[in-house]
Amino acid sequence: MLKSLFSGVSGLQSHQVAMDIESNNIANVNTVGFKYSRANFSDLLSQTKAIATAPQGQLGGKNPVQVGLGSTVSSATRIFSQGSVQNSDKNTDVAIQGDGFFIISPDGGNTYKYSRAGDFKFDAGGNFVDNNGFITQGWLRDPVTGKVDSTAPITDINIPPGLTTPASPTKEVVLKANLNSGSTVESYSPAYAVDKNGVVEADATGASTQVSGNLGVMFNESGEAFALQQGQGVWISFQSAAATASNTVDDNTDLNLIFQKDDGTNYDPITATSIPGDAAGTGNRYAAAINAQTSITGITATYDSASNKLSLENTNESKSRGHNIIIAADDAGSGFVTGDSVTTAHEYIYDPDTVDTTSNTTKKFNSIASLREAMQKHARDVDNDGTADDNNVNVIVNDQGKFEITNPGGGADDHALNIKVTSVISGPGENVRFSRNMEAMNAVLATGSTGKAFSQGFNAATHSSSIDIFDSLGSKHTLRMEFRKTSLDKTKGSEWAMVVTVPKPAEINTDTSYPSNEKRGSVSFNNDGSLKGYTPPNISFSGNNGSAPDQQVNFSFGTSDKFDGMTSFDSRSATSGISQDGFTGGDLVGIRIDQSGTLVGSFSNGRSFGLAQIAMAKFTNNEGLSVEGGNVYNQTANSGDPIIGTAATAGRGFIQSAALEASNVDLSRALTQLIIIQRGFQANGKTITTSDQMLQTLIGLKN
Repeated sequence: MLKSLFSGVSGLQSHQVAMDIESNNIANVNTVGFKYSRANFSDLLSQTKAIATAPQGQLGGKNPVQVGLGSTVSSATRIFSQGSVQNSDKNTDVAIQGDGFFIISPDGGNTYKYSRAGDFKFDAGGNFVDNNGFITQGWLRDPVTGKVDSTAPITDINIPPGLTTPASPTKEVVLKANLNSGSTVESYSPAYAVDKNGVVEADATGASTQVSGNLGVMFNESGEAFALQQGQGVWISFQSAAATASNTVDDNTDLNLIFQKDDGTNYDPITATSIPGDAAGTGNRYAAAINAQTSITGITATYDSASNKLSLENTNESKSRGHNIIIAADDAGSGFVTGDSVTTAHEYIYDPDTVDTTSNTTKKFNSIASLREAMQKHARDVDNDGTADDNNVNVIVNDQGKFEITNPGGGADDHALNIKVTSVISGPGENVRFSRNMEAMNAVLATGSTGKAFSQGFNAATHSSSIDIFDSLGSKHTLRMEFRKTSLDKTKGSEWAMVVTVPKPAEINTDTSYPSNEKRGSVSFNNDGSLKGYTPPNISFSGNNGSAPDQQVNFSFGTSDKFDGMTSFDSRSATSGISQDGFTGGDLVGIRIDQSGTLVGSFSNGRSFGLAQIAMAKFTNNEGLSVEGGNVYNQTANSGDPIIGTAATAGRGFIQSAALEASNVDLSRALTQLIIIQRGFQANGKTITTSDQMLQTLIGLKN
């Protein structure tokens, strides 16, 4: 009978412990990061009144007869389920979504404690602490490397009040851009100006063929590519070809005049019968026969009865006719001999590999500068004797990229200019865009006039990008990079000239051939648009303002044969990304925390970088941790050692800033559990009162 009393007492005690645990859960329903516990009941030892027996013969086996002695709370299990994450208005609040614990220390890192409560703040000394004043552990930014090394030992997170960051000079400029390789561009600039002495405005060294650009990759005023092929070009004459026969017309000899074509072959003979005794009639008949072939030869004839001589003229006005007067053989009837030949129109042919500006037959050019040079020599050598200074005709390329011709006079052999330009239609055929640009120069310029003849504009595909870089004092300097298309190879790819400039008095160049604030180089591309290479790879920058000289700034334009930087596709020239790593000094103005637990500082100079990173610990058995007041857990022998690392790695949860993890206590579950515990407690009390009544009955038997 006493056993039932003891069982009831143990039941009351067990349910009291369960009530204590559940009351504690309810009390912490609003405690940040709290994890509720559950009481685990187990029965006590049982008294065995009869042991179990095995079946024997016809008699079956018997089960043991045991009487339990009550219950006890064998353990309290802490449930580490995820609490809801609630946003807050405090940017130093952090919540863990997933497994893991914050690491805090009350003694500068000698001992560690663990918590799920992320209600952190900075104290007066810049320590990142919890509500107990324990300092959060993690990693600090290395002032040398500027990085937070999460493989180093953890330490107190401390960010000194009034933190400033010194200026950091630029070490690298990264550029990602596309330079248009197409036949139509939207970004272009006039060809560099070239003066009458052949000096390119953009190149004090006179390296005109390199800097002024290959005409084969230039564009007209609408951004359309000329796409000049080898052998294409124009005929240019600065005077009409005019010749008077050396001898008079012979009215006793039939006409048999043979003109030579531009390609060196002969036209069919021009024939006519004479009128014996009638020189004027014969002369007019011969002139008419020559004029009948003008549409082919380009040559017209007139007869002067006073001198009894024929005169010829070729104005070079048609691309389909001949352009000069070349007598293939003496002709007694017309009075012309081979020495009467006159060549004033020269063929200007594009050749990307060869330049010939002196030939009186075919002049070869590849750049706008070499074409200008050939034209000026031609215009000044009126008698084709090779003397280039017979007059003062000037041919320049102006700042609009246009050929500009003037005839100021004052030379030894001045003459009026009758400029005619027609297309070359032989070889690979006519280049309409190029010839149209050049034909705009057709004009008459009298000697000593102020008039000018202009071509249409020649343009180069260009693109520019700029960014501010910083010196050691934190002063800004604008770095500008200009790209200009200079050459094209059908099989290899294209090349663009690059000019890098900084404002004076800063210097990036020690070569006295160029301005000290300018550096030149090039960028080349493969025929698939990928980057082939670039030069220079870096510049040596000196601000000349008291900052450290010879600051090395590396260029990062991409990887050779890849598309991770600069490219050259048939699409609009555009900069998709440009950055540099320097900055001026600044004061700390704010801190935010990202998902990796990194405390990112924002400074008044606009820079942001990691100042520290919160460490997290993960245990093999979270339930083995012991609880200490203040939302703190301690490691025990059954929790395992902490596995320390960064958030969101190796099974550790990620961190959400400006948020707190709420208690995981489910109030509806807890209140329901209270009822169950209460009923259990009442039932155990009933066993005691019932046992007492039975004892009273037993005692009353002797009466």
